[in-house]
Amino acid sequence: MKSLLVLLLLAAGGAHAARITTPATEDHPPSFFAPLEDIPGVLPWSLLSKATTVKAKGGRMVPKYTSEIAALDQTEVKVQGYMMPLQPGRKHKHFLLTVTSASCPFCLPAGPEGVVDINSAAPVKFSYAPLIMTGKLTVLKSDPMGLYYRISGASLVAP
Repeated sequence: MKSLLVLLLLAAGGAHAARITTPATEDHPPSFFAPLEDIPGVLPWSLLSKATTVKAKGGRMVPKYTSEIAALDQTEVKVQGYMMPLQPGRKHKHFLLTVTSASCPFCLPAGPEGVVDINSAAPVKFSYAPLIMTGKLTVLKSDPMGLYYRISGASLVAP
């Protein structure tokens, strides 16, 4: 009886947790979290998402940036997003900041235009809530991992 009660509680909680807040669109996957809203002074994902991928000589796929994105290279920015840890643990110095929340621990929740590689100066505690990180943005020309953006020496502005 006790195990049946536990099973029913888990099923009820799972049904509640599985409700999608934001349905999939042509440009964005479904999300269990409300979409991030633009915040004054914080770099909007709508700008970063204007990057595209093109085939270079030799068939390698490389990013193509708008002049607006290229102008951000080596500038101090603030970016809001969801932490996607790259290693197990409660605190992380190296993680990905993503435009949408991860729904699978093995899958990126966005393409390379929706991800910023974060190398933080101090460990940041994991949270499901959006974070705001600040630091010098590097617009990557040809990253071997296929990333478009990186912030090194980042620090947490807001949890």
